[in-house]
Amino acid sequence: MIFKTAILQMRSRNRELQNNISTVIEKMEEAKRNRAELLLLPECFITGYDLTIDNDSALTTDDLKPLCEKAKELHIGMVATAITKGHEKPQNAAFVIDKNGEILMQYAKVHTCDFADEKALESGNEFKVCDFGGVKLGVMICYDREYPESARILMLKGAEIILVPNDCESMKPRVQALSTRAYENMCGVAMANPNGRNAGNSCAFSPICWDEDGECIDNTLLLADDESEGLFYAEFDMEKLRCYREREMLGNTFRKVKAYAPLLDEKVEYPFVRE
Repeated sequence: MIFKTAILQMRSRNRELQNNISTVIEKMEEAKRNRAELLLLPECFITGYDLTIDNDSALTTDDLKPLCEKAKELHIGMVATAITKGHEKPQNAAFVIDKNGEILMQYAKVHTCDFADEKALESGNEFKVCDFGGVKLGVMICYDREYPESARILMLKGAEIILVPNDCESMKPRVQALSTRAYENMCGVAMANPNGRNAGNSCAFSPICWDEDGECIDNTLLLADDESEGLFYAEFDMEKLRCYREREMLGNTFRKVKAYAPLLDEKVEYPFVRE
């Protein structure tokens, strides 16, 4: 089984909900013509990355109905992203929509950028995995990928492919980190980032880093440039991915969890203390 993912490298318009939804529908149609299983959007694409939205004005699941209907009509899935209504403050969220137009999962960004404008948001408190037509998908959003624990928990919850809506610059070390997340967790990884100078670099990585003879192979499935706009595609060979996960020694094979207690210590000490 080839799981073909369409990855959108494009910047949306802040607060232009209908315009952005129309753009997404156009890209869904294009992705379907190219036989993709799923369309992955950059971070907060539907609303735009506009953090001045108050909770009452933030998007709700009702606003996703046109996309759900189009997903059902075209029989294509997607990861839709937006600033959404939270309990007390807005959230930076992603929705996994299946080919029948059903919302399988809503995920709120756990690692909000509290050193910047995202301190105005309500962070999520759980990493989630869903079953998309027999493929286990996990989602982490932008700054989540800076912390290896995000991908590790998704792997522990059964993720085979981790999808990453993103919106930031200075991408080289971040792309390298995503390759490492794929390697160490034996999961496929795909990331969508808006285009622009020092941005873009939407990418996808296979977890397969050596063949059955132990010869190293390039695990890069996709690496876009900075400024090109449009859809890029990555194909995950699920049979090969699963065989690799069954025989190799990373992921959750020989971890020594008795030594991991400090990971749950909330104490922050120098040099990591921030105001």
